[in-house]
Amino acid sequence: MSKLVISTSSFDADNNPHIKRLLDEGMHIDGNRYGRKLTEDEAMELLGADAIGMIAGIEPLTERVFASAKSLKVVSRCGSGLDSVDLAAAKRYGIAVLNTPEAPAQAVAELTMGLILSALRRICQTDRLLRAGEWPRTQGQLLAAQTVGIVGLGRVGGRVARLCQAFDAKVVAHDSYVKQRAPGIESVPLEKLLAEADIISLHLTYDTDTHHLLDGEAFARMKPGAVVINTARGGLIDETALAEALASGQLGAAALDVFEQEPYRGPLLKCDKTILTSHIGSLARESRQRMEVEAAENLLRGLVNAGLMKDG
Repeated sequence: MSKLVISTSSFDADNNPHIKRLLDEGMHIDGNRYGRKLTEDEAMELLGADAIGMIAGIEPLTERVFASAKSLKVVSRCGSGLDSVDLAAAKRYGIAVLNTPEAPAQAVAELTMGLILSALRRICQTDRLLRAGEWPRTQGQLLAAQTVGIVGLGRVGGRVARLCQAFDAKVVAHDSYVKQRAPGIESVPLEKLLAEADIISLHLTYDTDTHHLLDGEAFARMKPGAVVINTARGGLIDETALAEALASGQLGAAALDVFEQEPYRGPLLKCDKTILTSHIGSLARESRQRMEVEAAENLLRGLVNAGLMKDG
């Protein structure tokens, strides 16, 4: 019996037609029993030496993991980002790596908009004060009056830009790779975006070049009272420097769905200018269903291409 692994912390295998077919073909499936992101060692233990295929979350899939997974032929990432996967090592070990870039894009974009609006209108802060017995008359800001800077104008960033335009906000963007701009979006250097935007929203991949893209120096260049949003990857922001910029008043607010270490236990928890969510960007029911179905379909296709299953 061939072994498959589902390492994501949540996955509806019971209602997935491609998983059903894999089970009908005699496959055995092992899952994540921790209910959270796996560590490198936990991923190695789950895969063992006998797993031929994997539906992956955001756990680190390193050279060490691939070296230990002697039978692994296909990794199907349930999501868009591949920064947690050592793609060069996967290629050396003959492991196909697939992802689902379109499925989560709308969900992440809509969460981004929720965070932007919550930060501007201070919804979470007002809710906390009301529950504490106060009746705050909190004055917020209009999105229509802001300049929104989008860093990364791909699948998610492009959607966020269009949604902000629908609110009559001015949108500027910085992206080194996307050449074709949507109407009404000005392309600017990163330094100009940081200096002029009232809201900076990150929608780019994480790698060594973008590690701590927003650090203490970047925060110092921003407009006083600027709002920072991150629904992309945690390593893009120096979280300690962010906490300091919020405490000093240089930044007005920050909203983060992703963190360098998850679950997050850092200083931003004590800052009342932050909105923090637990990496829920793709966790809209409709988007998650599509993502899981596509991930399982990719796994099935990868196993067929590897000659480990018959087509059809």
